Amino acid sequence: MKVITVKPLIFTVTLLVLCSFNNGGGQEVADHKNIDETIRYGITQADIRKYFSSALDGDITQLKGNKKLAKSDIEDAKSKVWDIWANTVLNHYTEQLPSPTSHSDVEKWFNMPGPDGTWELPEGPMPFLYVSKGEAPATGFPLFLFIHGSGPDPEMEWRASISWAQVFKDTPSVFFIPQSPQGGTGCRWYQPSRQAKWEQLIKLAIASGDINPDKIYIMGISEGAYGSQRLASFYADYIAGAGPIAGGEVLVSCPPENLANVPFTLQTGEDDTMYGRKLLTQKVGYLLDSLETVHPGHYVHNVNLQPGKGHGCDYTLTTPWLVDFTRNATPRYFYMENGALGGINNEPLRYRDAFYNVRILEPSDARDNDMYRTAYEMIINGNTIDLNVNNVTLSTSQPASDSGWTVNLSVDKAFIPASTGKVRIYLSNDLVDMSKPVVIKVNGNRKFKGKVTPKLDVIAESCALFGDPSRLFTAAVDIDIK
Repeated sequence: MKVITVKPLIFTVTLLVLCSFNNGGGQEVADHKNIDETIRYGITQADIRKYFSSALDGDITQLKGNKKLAKSDIEDAKSKVWDIWANTVLNHYTEQLPSPTSHSDVEKWFNMPGPDGTWELPEGPMPFLYVSKGEAPATGFPLFLFIHGSGPDPEMEWRASISWAQVFKDTPSVFFIPQSPQGGTGCRWYQPSRQAKWEQLIKLAIASGDINPDKIYIMGISEGAYGSQRLASFYADYIAGAGPIAGGEVLVSCPPENLANVPFTLQTGEDDTMYGRKLLTQKVGYLLDSLETVHPGHYVHNVNLQPGKGHGCDYTLTTPWLVDFTRNATPRYFYMENGALGGINNEPLRYRDAFYNVRILEPSDARDNDMYRTAYEMIINGNTIDLNVNNVTLSTSQPASDSGWTVNLSVDKAFIPASTGKVRIYLSNDLVDMSKPVVIKVNGNRKFKGKVTPKLDVIAESCALFGDPSRLFTAAVDIDIK
């Protein structure tokens, strides 16, 4: 099977100046123009914008330089870098995200005459509703990506989701509700072409200033539940929570270990037995219970089989539970089993190449077999970072069958320490005390000890890589796994 990887965006910036500019959406970004800063930072806004445009195009270029930052300049430099990034994002995409529009004057959103916008996928147009409820909080709206089921009429599925979103008790909030171009097997929300749209959504929404970057959630019903469970595992570092409804995905596709730091709720009817939904819901609940016991506070979850309910269970319980959670963008513990998503509808598999504060410079597996992966576990205690990197061989087990379908409820895993690969670990004072030496160990072996230096190029690189104001890291250390 053909495999592609998420291309890393590596950039090194030496100097920076930012003048006032308009972001293309009617909002003017803060003016940082100052002649002393121009002399001290020295590179023009146009150069930085070009640099970030290349990043958004996936071009791995690298600017020369290695400018160190004084402690007193860090926050100012991060602010300038983010302003340029946000402006570049808002001017980069030909497909834009409108301002979230309240449809409070429409009695039933189900009867909306048309979408708020349309983005193109390879198989056709993807209309969407982008709608707000309530007044915008000072920190920005919570955002729900709400994906629908795979019935034969995708517009009907879409309008049903719109109808539910209107009655959910999560105000204030914004919903992005896309319509799949196709129903049935054409409705798979995790393939790479759709991953590109979710990443576009996140970048545009955050850059607009309308959305709180630490309150983004993924949820869906039926096929949307399968998609949201997979996407939650894949994009764990970007979301504040996930809520599949009437689902239960096979766990080889969405390792529950990846949900450290992601509050997770799964609501399924106890009589919803098709495709093993009840059994898989029970399984993930059991595994998350076990993980929470070992790592208290990291695997917050609410997995529930609703008594007497089938596939049409109570959908209204999910968003009120999720919306109170805020993302921890820089946790001191995370686990990422780096499985690929895709491999369906003539699209390849795709891997993540950066998550939380780690970027994979050289993979520790060949990425030619998704049943053989690499898992990364980071534990930070004080100024000591333990990174465990293991190659994982997966095999499915515990098959369940009925009425022409078979699913495997369990995944068996065999681990061996990785002996190849290279990573870059990004650091900031949110993770360690950068005024003191840092120790980094890989699989128990010390790989680095020393003080790290704040640098402007790392701020710019992490901005281009993650597009996330909560992850503008100030220092980095490259580590060989072997």
